[in-house]
Amino acid sequence: MNIYKNSLKNFNTFGIDVTAFKIIKITNINKLYYICKKYYYKSLPYIILGGGSNVLFLNHFKGIVIINRLKGININESKNCWNLHVYSGEYWHQFVKYTIKKGIFGLENLALIPGCVGSALIQNIGAYGVSLKNFCKYVDIMNLSNKKITRLSSKECNLQYRNSIFKNFYMHNYIIIALGMTISKKWKPNISYKDLNHLNLNTVTPHEIFNYICKIRKKKIPNPKIYGNAGSFFKNPLVSLKLGVKLLKTFPNIPYVIKNNIFKFSAAWLIDQCDLKGYIKGGAMIYFKHSLIIINKYKATSKDILYIAIKIYNSVGNKFGIWLEPEVRLIGSIGEINPSNIFTHNY
Repeated sequence: MNIYKNSLKNFNTFGIDVTAFKIIKITNINKLYYICKKYYYKSLPYIILGGGSNVLFLNHFKGIVIINRLKGININESKNCWNLHVYSGEYWHQFVKYTIKKGIFGLENLALIPGCVGSALIQNIGAYGVSLKNFCKYVDIMNLSNKKITRLSSKECNLQYRNSIFKNFYMHNYIIIALGMTISKKWKPNISYKDLNHLNLNTVTPHEIFNYICKIRKKKIPNPKIYGNAGSFFKNPLVSLKLGVKLLKTFPNIPYVIKNNIFKFSAAWLIDQCDLKGYIKGGAMIYFKHSLIIINKYKATSKDILYIAIKIYNSVGNKFGIWLEPEVRLIGSIGEINPSNIFTHNY
């Protein structure tokens, strides 16, 4: 167990210079339980972070920030599948690289996504036509009040688009310990996504897809060590059939997919139509290469970033009648804040 200085600047990819009462790195489940219980009885708030790649600290945090570094990858092989048990503190991209090196193929489309395995599950990450949901078999969680470990099936996790049961029912007083995954040995390339469909279905290899996706993501998303960011700030919106059809009549060029009578529109396209790309507030800016990304261009404060996010929210809402939902978690002085308390319709 290592105790750091209380600056959180190096523990969030926005690079926001806020502090916490205490920052503790945990590599052992027993110590994790001990620390949580100790401060629980002191009535101090705590949050658990992995890579800090999907959070925006709005204030100094008055409690304990626990950095999850529970590590380990166990592999069991059956005739048709690879069964993996991965601890939640493993870095996601390093885990994907590990599987490719081991000849376990299927996760290559999810390359170079920041953060750890635990947060990847909470968000049900997805990219280039592939979702974590496709591989999840079970999740082990621990109740921090009694140390009880429970195994949830993939179905019980209610994995949806950038959502899961860990954002509501299991949001407080629980931690994800490990993720169980099943990956078929019969590899089939997934190149259905538009950026990949130029690849040859019959000859492409997992390594080629992995390398190509890394190349794409490096072009689209700035290195957070240079310009702090959390990737896409908002989710792509899901809208009703009625509203979707209405918008297509008014904006026939709007990119979309439709499934089960639900439209999914491109949030980046909606933002672009509001002429916001490159917009600057203080030290923060809407990234000029991708309007879903807000960057810490030069010593931005959380207020700078939040101001831009609210401007995007209101501009898109007033123009299209679509109120974007933040993908980034907002952390206040004593814990996570419901975005609906900050983002309100401004007609």
